[in-house]
Amino acid sequence: MSAPLICGLKMTHDGGFAIVEGDRLLLSVEAEKLENRERHATFNRSADIAARLRDAGVSPADLTSVVIDGWARGRENESWVEVIDDAGTARPVEVAGYDDAPADSPRLLAGRVGTSPLFGPTPTPFRSFSHATDHAFASYCTSDFAARDEPALMLVWDGGMAPNLYHYDPRRRTVRAYGPVAEVSGGIYPIFASHFGPFRVDHSRRLASNPGPGMEALLPVSGKAMAYASLDPPSEEAVKLMEGVTAAMLPIDRAIKSYGWSRRVQQEAAALGLSDAALLASFQEHLFRVLVDGLKQKLAELPELDGLPICLSGGCALNIKWNAGLRASGLFADVWVPPFPNDAGSAIGAACVEMIRSTGRSALRWSVFAGPPVTPTRRTPAGWSSRPCEIEELAKLLEGQGEPVVVVHGPAELGPRALGHRSIIAPATSAAMKDRLNAMKGREWYRPVAPICLQDRAPEVFSPGTRDPYMLFDHSVRPEWKDRIPAVVHLDGSARLQTVDADNPTMHRLLTAYERLTGVPVLCNTSANFKGSGFFPDAASAMRWGQARYVWSEGVLHWTDAAPAAG
Repeated sequence: MSAPLICGLKMTHDGGFAIVEGDRLLLSVEAEKLENRERHATFNRSADIAARLRDAGVSPADLTSVVIDGWARGRENESWVEVIDDAGTARPVEVAGYDDAPADSPRLLAGRVGTSPLFGPTPTPFRSFSHATDHAFASYCTSDFAARDEPALMLVWDGGMAPNLYHYDPRRRTVRAYGPVAEVSGGIYPIFASHFGPFRVDHSRRLASNPGPGMEALLPVSGKAMAYASLDPPSEEAVKLMEGVTAAMLPIDRAIKSYGWSRRVQQEAAALGLSDAALLASFQEHLFRVLVDGLKQKLAELPELDGLPICLSGGCALNIKWNAGLRASGLFADVWVPPFPNDAGSAIGAACVEMIRSTGRSALRWSVFAGPPVTPTRRTPAGWSSRPCEIEELAKLLEGQGEPVVVVHGPAELGPRALGHRSIIAPATSAAMKDRLNAMKGREWYRPVAPICLQDRAPEVFSPGTRDPYMLFDHSVRPEWKDRIPAVVHLDGSARLQTVDADNPTMHRLLTAYERLTGVPVLCNTSANFKGSGFFPDAASAMRWGQARYVWSEGVLHWTDAAPAAG
């Protein structure tokens, strides 16, 4: 009997699909990584869904089951998930809800069933689990705990929900929702941050065009705010002020409450005379304390959960300082964050819940490099030349020329971080390189550039320097290395480290060869994409971008003598 073929779908922002055969992830495609589509693109046109499945060699008729990620509903309980047909008609898709209550525990793995014309005019049966449940299992099922058949806690903190705690026992296949550990929605982070710094949002103009909470408009804000907060340290006085406002306004569970909290803090903090960066750093510290205090209280109430590992998910699990703080807190035996904790992992999560329900298996066999393959470049653009180039030759070019190289190689990485298959790689030995990379990408001067480092050398260069292949924990650059790799030292001395071993063979070979030439086991790594779009799908896009002289793809080096285009 053949293994079931499961298709997970995420149709709203950060849309895409995942194909799981039995317990193995065959492919996960985020819409933004196709054809240079815009960041956070939806995936809700039936013709597009069917075409992308065909591109992956899958016919809808081959599928054993289709699972759609759950989502929030409108004030009249109308579905906010739609499928759009060839005529442009949008039809609501009646999916499961957004988050979970403790009373929902017995039904979390059952989901909701329905039909929808997902692939064309004929209605397709589907099942749907809540958005929070999909987040939780996208994290658990990809963890080492799942591979060892061990129980674990799961914490989901996303834009529209408070941090919700779950427990899952894979041997019994039972999940229990414990509800929020703090009554603060994750959306407060971009909402508060959108009032400050170079990413300030004109909310009067936003409300004139969209009277709703407008969370999609704030999707780019959080990452920029995390970087900007490193310009100044937190103020304990500001943290205490925020604690008071939070205590007075709980629960802060809706966007309107988050906007109200933001206005009140701005008004009361004005007398402190702090910079925008200091207020953001204080805000980040305040939210972390809220989270840790809530977890401590919940664990004290439920001593049977003591000593378990925890799996983090939801957009808030992209905050590397919070992740590192939880790992250092001593509250958990271990902390796992998948490379797709945000909605980029929702299709995978939906497929994972269905895998548990239909096969009884809780561990997914997967690779982070399971995205769409490189689109072949049929013709090199005018002004560009090409030749075969081994990875060791590429290391010599980096060492000799000191120039950034766009790498477009193999299946794309999953999630929002470029991990070496859709990356700009450059030497880290000059402070000017950070400015150059930010200028190439049209990014603000304060944005950090991530280091990619050989795992066996990482503890020597970074603290703690522990294994971190997906850039999801905060590290510090050791003092003796700051002058040797200044391009990857953030303003506060930290680094969003990616460690590399044989599991990432191309980057491992490149770094090994580069270290042999220079003694430095570190290179810069930042995403390769048009501004506002997902990763490059092909080498031709990188050449058309025109910001780098060198593009390496599938063993071929493309180069131009033309000066890089103005950023």
